[in-house]
This record gives sequence, C-alpha cells and structure tokens, in this order.
Amino acid sequence: MNKIIVSIVFAVILIIGINKITDIIFFVEKPEKSAYQVVTVSSSNNVEASSSSSEAGSGDIMALLASASISDGEKIFKKCTACHSIAKGGKNKIGPALWGVIGRKAGSISDYKYSKAMADHGKTWSFQEMDGFLIKPKDWIKGTKMAFAGLKKETDRAAVILYMNKNSDNPLPLK
Repeated sequence: MNKIIVSIVFAVILIIGINKITDIIFFVEKPEKSAYQVVTVSSSNNVEASSSSSEAGSGDIMALLASASISDGEKIFKKCTACHSIAKGGKNKIGPALWGVIGRKAGSISDYKYSKAMADHGKTWSFQEMDGFLIKPKDWIKGTKMAFAGLKKETDRAAVILYMNKNSDNPLPLK
C-alpha cells in the first residue's frame, strides 16, 4: 500500500516539476505595445457612423422580410420549440410563450420569471430589435439567461421574425 501512495505522490511531483521547468525554458515576454495599433477617430465621426449603421441595419431587415418566407421561418423556428411555444394561449416553457412577441415590450409576460437583464431591457420587440437579439442573445442583452447561440444567417433571422410576426393577434405591418 505504501508503494502505491509513494508512486502516486512521485508522479504528481514529477508532472508539476516538468511543468515548472518547461515554463522556465520556454518563457516568452509579452510586448509592451500591441503589434497592431488602432487609429482613433473623432467622436463626431463615430456618432455619424453608428447612426448610419443602425439605419442601414433597419433597412436591411425590412428588405429581407419582404423576400422571406413564413414557411421557412416555421421550419427554422423548430429550433426554438424546445424552449418556447408560439401557439395562441401557449404555455411558458423554459422560455416565455412567444405568441404576439413582435410589438410587445421585452420582459412583459406576468407569469414568467425573466432574468433581471431582460426585465430591465424595457424595449419593444420591433423587427430591428428582434433581428439584433437573434444574432446572439447574450451579446444583445448582457446578462440574459437565454442560452441560444443565435442565428447567423440574415435570411434565417428574417424568416423567423416574419413567422413570429404572423403568430399574433395584431401583426406589425411590413413597411
């Protein structure tokens, strides 16, 4: 029994020792300055760029909605049905029921316990807001408990948004 314990202790010490020795032999100093310098732009240009990019994004989603298909959205939405229901009067699952979500305020279903971040978000689910959220939910609303990787393809997001808009008592107009 003693031989086994000594062998295990010796193996652990040997592994730690080899790790320390390789750290000493292959030590690499980090440079003081980054190899790629980012040139700063004045703040007035940043404001103009961000407002124009948000306008461009909103125009893009509207154009994509015009060419999207509700049937494609229904197929893609099947990824969401593990956590959400979309039927009228559907029950909350892991995530809230999504009937009438487009045009509704975020975090507003009374019988669902939202994360603090989602409850505090306070924006209305417009086409643009939903598009940004579906890219990567955790990046759009920091602190949300929704563990979905997101939809990378614009056409997939547009189709799902179109499908969710259809599943409502008052669908938003596609203007």
